[in-house]
Amino acid sequence: MTRQRGTALVTGAARGIGRGLALALAAEGFDVAVHYRRSEADAQETAQQCRALGVQAVTLAADVTVPAQARALVGQAHAAYGGLAVLVNNVGNYVHRPLLDTTDAEWHDMLSSNLTATFATCQEAAPLLRARGWGRIVNLGYAGAGQLVARPGIVPYAIAKAGVVQLSRSLAQVLAGSGVSVNVVSPGVIETSVSQPLAQIPAGRVGTVQELVDAALFFVRASDYVTGQELEVAGGWHL
Repeated sequence: MTRQRGTALVTGAARGIGRGLALALAAEGFDVAVHYRRSEADAQETAQQCRALGVQAVTLAADVTVPAQARALVGQAHAAYGGLAVLVNNVGNYVHRPLLDTTDAEWHDMLSSNLTATFATCQEAAPLLRARGWGRIVNLGYAGAGQLVARPGIVPYAIAKAGVVQLSRSLAQVLAGSGVSVNVVSPGVIETSVSQPLAQIPAGRVGTVQELVDAALFFVRASDYVTGQELEVAGGWHL
């Protein structure tokens, strides 16, 4: 890709997949805004590891389920260093609960953390990236979310992730030709996943954080002509 200095904002970057994404973007030469909600010490550790790779890194606290805080987070990341260049929406809670036992609070949390937060950050970031003439948005989905099949144990989560795919495709069309791409990486069962139903995975194993990170980097490195796409990292799960 054409080298672009700037800031990469990764939501939920204190540990796990988010930390892996932040470190990978630091290795690509981006300064990094490490978002966290409560895990300040872990976020500071992620930022320190990014700095060890030769870039600048800042930690930013926000509850991205609150749209105003999500939008403010994007503004803070944009102001931190050389302007926002990459946005990775990694935040998204997960709950497995029978449909008729799902509470109002769980329903709200699944939609707000997975979909509303992504909508707010993307909407705030889009004009900044378009004005820059180069930008990459990578949203995390869920393998199989685009298939309209029953998932009675994860209904609000599946709905939210299907919404992320629709949102991303629509935003990709809006921003096409501006130098900004919007794509989705959809993990299946990863080594950090809460549940790990190995018997359902044709590959016979869980995916690694690095495999998921590599998929996200593909979209960051690719031309903006690659946009509105979903890449599943799932070992054949839900095909």
